Amino acid sequence: MLVHGIDMIAGMNRCQEPGQGEEQEEVTGMVCQEADLKDGQMKEVTVGDQTVLLVRTQGQYSAVGSQCSHYNAPLVKGVLVGDRVRCPFHGACFNVRTGDIEEYPGLDCLPNTILNCPLFVCVPQSLKLTKRVKEMCSRVPDIKHTILLVGGGPASLICAETLRQNCYQGRIVMVTKDTLPPYDKPKLSKALDLDSSHILLRTSDFYQQHGVEVWTQKEVVSVNPADKAVKLSDGSLQRYDQLLIATGCSARPLDCPGRDLKGVKLLQRYEDAKEIHNSGLGRKAVVIGSSFIGMEVASYLSNKAASVAVIGTSRYPYERSLGPEIVSSIKMLEEQNVKFYMNDGVTEIQGEDGKVKGVVLKSGRVLEADVVIAGIGNSVIYIFMRTNVPDVFSAGDVTSFPLTIRGDQRVNVGHWQMSHAQGRVAALNMLKKPTRCESVPFFWTVLLGKSIRYTGYGEGYTEIIFKGKVEERKFLAFYIKDEVVVAAASLMFDPAVARLAELMATGQIITKAQAQ
Repeated sequence: MLVHGIDMIAGMNRCQEPGQGEEQEEVTGMVCQEADLKDGQMKEVTVGDQTVLLVRTQGQYSAVGSQCSHYNAPLVKGVLVGDRVRCPFHGACFNVRTGDIEEYPGLDCLPNTILNCPLFVCVPQSLKLTKRVKEMCSRVPDIKHTILLVGGGPASLICAETLRQNCYQGRIVMVTKDTLPPYDKPKLSKALDLDSSHILLRTSDFYQQHGVEVWTQKEVVSVNPADKAVKLSDGSLQRYDQLLIATGCSARPLDCPGRDLKGVKLLQRYEDAKEIHNSGLGRKAVVIGSSFIGMEVASYLSNKAASVAVIGTSRYPYERSLGPEIVSSIKMLEEQNVKFYMNDGVTEIQGEDGKVKGVVLKSGRVLEADVVIAGIGNSVIYIFMRTNVPDVFSAGDVTSFPLTIRGDQRVNVGHWQMSHAQGRVAALNMLKKPTRCESVPFFWTVLLGKSIRYTGYGEGYTEIIFKGKVEERKFLAFYIKDEVVVAAASLMFDPAVARLAELMATGQIITKAQAQ
């Protein structure tokens, strides 16, 4: 049977490399027309009951798992440049020859196989997995060297995994004030009622298997670099040989009267998300802040709360980060009866019997409220994620670093993806493997099931060039500075942002004229 140029062979087959007589791993196979793919092309194919991504680069075929290991996005809809494919949704990159993850977010690699015979695609049992955990060593108890990771986010987790992937066999201790080990924090504002088991990045068995100690509900309150020791909130001391500071940013609390009333919430932890969900059901919700977290919370509550109001100090949501033209986000939520009070602020939160009753705006308007959510945002490190203190490193939202695509301009980029990348860089430099952070910033936000994607660093842009139409909620925006594209954002325009991110990663410059 011929399906899309591929002869499907039902059942299990034995695969042999040319000239090889010994029996190989049992596989599912298919005959593939070589003319189907040219160099730089990929296609999703079904072999037996397994879907794989078939890729041809530099005359060689390879097959890898077809789904991104982050959120299972179809990689065939992404971008193939050279030997790596970039996910269209969130920007993770995988080497199509090795299957290894080379850019984040996400933790795991893809199952893969190199096709020695280009006319026959062999799918070994290993390729039936959707993810592949990179090989890691375990701790050797006799090795006393200790690396202490302060913070329970992706930077600390990736740092720990990178250390083990590079044969570090000393002690690794991760300290977090959260009640949970590392979890998928971006999901909190998008789906407030998730069960904790659905957002954990790794299982407890994983940490035990690879010798990573995770101390939850503990906080480092001071560091003594001279003695190489930290003091914890319970009064105990912990010594270290190398230290990673990756505490992330904290949600900025409100500073107006009434901020301590019952019903005023900050979204910072898993428990906060649950409380906001429960407090908002069928109640009047007021969200203070019109950037990414505030807008996502408003989106989530739009069909659950009795009413939702958003207060913002700018003219439009996202104005400071995405520009005033991208106002489709307002219309999307306004259609769901979310009311916006822009160019305004909060002077007081009113209460009755210790509970929230209303929010007084600078304009004099008073909004009824049962729950108030503050969604307002936060927080120097050298070229190798190393501080100016010996053996102290930093990664994630607390870190300023030289951004390659902006000529090593020192920046702070509080993106989930960048925290992953910096955790890896910190680990390699701890191991005396000098490595720069050369990742291209990439983030996304979700409103009513629609994702706005963004890549680059647009600070100081002077012009936006649009493709598509913002009012139709299908567009690509190029941010221009000094006659070149420094960033891009899109809605329903995949994989354009992923493609631009990959071009930036390879050092290519896109001019204003090219964007036009």
